[in-house]
Amino acid sequence: MAAETTPPRPRVMVLPFPAQGHVMPLMELAHRLVEHGLDVDFVNTEFAHDRVVKTLEAGGGGDAAGAAGPARINMVSLPDGMDTDGDRTDIGKLAGCLPAAMLGGVEEMIVSKKIRWVVADVSMSWVLRPLTTAGVRVALFSTFSAAIFALRLHVPKMLEDGVIDEYGNVTKKERIQLSPMMPAVDAGELPWTSLGKHPDSRRTLIQTVIKAVPVIELAEVIVCNTFAEIESGALARFPKPALAVGPLEMPSSSSSSCNFWAEDRACLAWLDAQAPGSVVYVAFGSLAVFDAAKLRELADGLALTGRPFLWVVRPNLLADDGAGEGWLDELKRRVGGGGEGMVVGWAPQQRVLSHPSVACFVTHCGWNSTMEGVRHGVPLLCWPYFADQFMNQSYVCDMWGTGMRICADERGAATKEEVRDKVERLLGDEGIKARAMSLKKKACASVAIGGSSHRDLLKLVNLLREQ
Repeated sequence: MAAETTPPRPRVMVLPFPAQGHVMPLMELAHRLVEHGLDVDFVNTEFAHDRVVKTLEAGGGGDAAGAAGPARINMVSLPDGMDTDGDRTDIGKLAGCLPAAMLGGVEEMIVSKKIRWVVADVSMSWVLRPLTTAGVRVALFSTFSAAIFALRLHVPKMLEDGVIDEYGNVTKKERIQLSPMMPAVDAGELPWTSLGKHPDSRRTLIQTVIKAVPVIELAEVIVCNTFAEIESGALARFPKPALAVGPLEMPSSSSSSCNFWAEDRACLAWLDAQAPGSVVYVAFGSLAVFDAAKLRELADGLALTGRPFLWVVRPNLLADDGAGEGWLDELKRRVGGGGEGMVVGWAPQQRVLSHPSVACFVTHCGWNSTMEGVRHGVPLLCWPYFADQFMNQSYVCDMWGTGMRICADERGAATKEEVRDKVERLLGDEGIKARAMSLKKKACASVAIGGSSHRDLLKLVNLLREQ
């Protein structure tokens, strides 16, 4: 009698936009899919892939060929259409290059590997029409809040009403709130008014969003890194039912599989030596840039609190204007000599936020950081930089009551006294702490077996099994 053969595992392509804040949640989702019996082809651009591979190799997790990654996740790469020395922090320019550079390679992979499903970042929605025309089914993944997704759908109406023009410039001052259950945002803080370093880049982004609105209907399902208990109002505005599968989190053993910078895990031992609830954690994500004057003021403000702090200063956090030369060395000498805190280039953020020594999180309010703060019950001190971060701040401060704003001047600078005072007010507010812990319980319940996000994840897995 012939031995029974195990049927092949269904294969899914995952296609993130090539930025740290997009690669990470889609890698987290890829891990969930693998755990539930699927295989994943994870398609980065060559530039993003090389960054991740170097990080893996630095941590002992990669091989010389650069193909090694998490088990059952095949990491592959395609060109992004930019020159070797192109500015990939110009999101608008990068977004404009991707369709022509990547679509052919995506289609070739789909044919050669007989892929029936693609999980595509909403910022890569240009794949929807050609892939669905070819018979491929697409799940569209939102790397930002459901509220921002709903706001994207509203962009054509904002253009029609003259709130913004085709270059993303604000032409009518309004406060926009699509529903009482959703956060409000000033027109001047809409994501598309600050993304893109030049008018042409912003216009490319606005046009990309406009073109995406009608093709979203082609997606089989919309998947969000959120949970129903906090965004039911926004999810209700989607053009079709959505699956809320968050807050997503990376297995601690695989956290390097999506990082563009190597994690400095020495900070965990440093945290172990600090008193419970004493440390101010500071991190501004992967794209925010500050001038030296702002950073010095922040450093002085942290020192004035008298509390230990852990500060992530990634290599390109400081604006390249020449004025800040030697600033980081100066800060490290100061911190190392006085024992005020610790400065690292990149941190295992989820493990940091779950550490009992951490008291609060000074954050740019990127959606990944916001969700991680929520999942671990950490009060947030908000200092948004651009894009969706202002609306995320509105969620934190106005709707959830789990944090406070840093009040900056018109140049975006905050005084050391403002930093000191807000840290002390935040940590002295028992109501904020209680609400943060309450939201943590809801977040953890949502991803636990039987929770709303766990149920939606199983729905997604079952859908992707339909080969």
